[in-house]
Amino acid sequence: MRSSGVASAVAGLIATTSFFIGSVNAQADPIVIKGSKFFYENNGTQFYIRGIAYQQSFTGATAVEGTGNDADYDDPLADPKACRRDLEYLTQLRTNTLRVYAVNPDEDHDECMNMFANAGIYIIADLSAPSDSIDSNDAHWNDDLYARYVSVVDAMQGYTNTLGFFAGNEVATQPNNSDSAAFVKAAVRDMKSYISFKGYRDIGVGYAANDNQYIRTQLADFFNCGDVADAIDFYGYNVYSWCGDSSFQESGFDVRTEEFEQYSVPAFFAEYGCNDVSPRPFTEVGALYGPQMNDVWSGGIVYMYFQEENDYGLVTLDGDSISTLADFNNLKSQIAKATPTGVQMDAYRPSNSPASCPSVGGQWHAQASPLPPTPNQQLCNCMYESLSCVPAENTPADDYQDMFDYVCENDKNACAGIQADGESGEYGAYSMCDSKEQLGFVLDQYYKNQRRSSDACDFKGQAKLQQARNAGGNCQSLIAEAGKGGTGTVTSAPSGTGASSGNGGGATSSTGAAAAIMIPTAEFGLMPMAFVVTLAALSGMGMLLL
Repeated sequence: MRSSGVASAVAGLIATTSFFIGSVNAQADPIVIKGSKFFYENNGTQFYIRGIAYQQSFTGATAVEGTGNDADYDDPLADPKACRRDLEYLTQLRTNTLRVYAVNPDEDHDECMNMFANAGIYIIADLSAPSDSIDSNDAHWNDDLYARYVSVVDAMQGYTNTLGFFAGNEVATQPNNSDSAAFVKAAVRDMKSYISFKGYRDIGVGYAANDNQYIRTQLADFFNCGDVADAIDFYGYNVYSWCGDSSFQESGFDVRTEEFEQYSVPAFFAEYGCNDVSPRPFTEVGALYGPQMNDVWSGGIVYMYFQEENDYGLVTLDGDSISTLADFNNLKSQIAKATPTGVQMDAYRPSNSPASCPSVGGQWHAQASPLPPTPNQQLCNCMYESLSCVPAENTPADDYQDMFDYVCENDKNACAGIQADGESGEYGAYSMCDSKEQLGFVLDQYYKNQRRSSDACDFKGQAKLQQARNAGGNCQSLIAEAGKGGTGTVTSAPSGTGASSGNGGGATSSTGAAAAIMIPTAEFGLMPMAFVVTLAALSGMGMLLL
């Protein structure tokens, strides 16, 4: 599509120059959080998200040429050719933020991240992946997920245009799975702690929620309440209630804005763009960035860039050729008029306080404290080495559930150390171990409770005896904290610091037994310099409007 004017000139300059500087370590002005607002760290200007969801669907993923991508999704930040192709169109939409739902930490993101940095585009990356996420209906926060999450943090933290991370997207979606929020909040806590432990710059960790009328208020309060070390740094709201030529009142945006007026961290639309009316006129843009909302909300992210079967796209992709749709042109027209009134960071005095934690009862089923324990691979390894009865090597994972069923139904005490109940807040010390380690623990407990009877560690050949190794040093103290039945509280921090950049993307989200006593399901395995000066001059005018 032919373009004209200053914006098009900037877009062309970005795309052309990025080709030559792709591997240069571009430096964007980092985005920081103060109170309920985002700011550019160095110039102190308030930052409003003008975002696009930028990732093709997770189904039918193909390997990116020249990479070793064998993940079940395409990582758009690992495809420089595509990034370069799309940059012109993203800049036409005045895009300053991209949301990427799954990052492959084994891939090289330098070229895409640098060209986006040079264009003033920041990234919000979800830490999960299609096969590595907290499941709404069988929620766990375990070693494998922890390894996945920290590997993405490691891979993305070095880029100054990484704006933040989502620890979950639409996990607690309705009353009957709201207990899963406890596991997501534990992930938030642990990623914040990990970022601090590693000495990385402050990068926010948040949650993206759906819009469920029965739990929307409790959900927002839950992630914002309690110890600030456990709480989200920002809140993303996926909302599609403004359809066609709706209004501030008819869409319910007025009520949502009132609900977030006192929120103590930045809130923004993590997805928006109802398509009940097509093409989408995007008239909500004027409200979102206008005086009725811009003091409460920090902008939003349009869903989505690529046209797919769900008909939310802004562009179509045919091979390497991009064609813009009517939605693209409508958004371009509306976003060009977006002029939010911001405040300078030095002049801003936050006055909002964290919310009170919602009580369990009625529609809400997540206990705010305690949260699930921090995954600790060393503890799980130490525990497994100390066992006398463990699963046989040839026992398929699909058979674990039957073994959990038998033990936990016949000896509930044997399973106390692996329970994970988000509603009651009761968690065994080994609830964060993987399924094999958890099964080993309950088999060993059962064996010992049966006075080490010879047939108590058989299970038709699916369990075996091993020589228990009483490891010394830190193992002894960790197991002592966990307690004899695994019902103690481990306060020692994990000794492992997570995978380094490029290592750790291959974790699987195996899960163990949950709830009191909820048995693991097999369905989820038992458990995503001159140029810079020129660009700054062209794009920096009216920075307060960003």
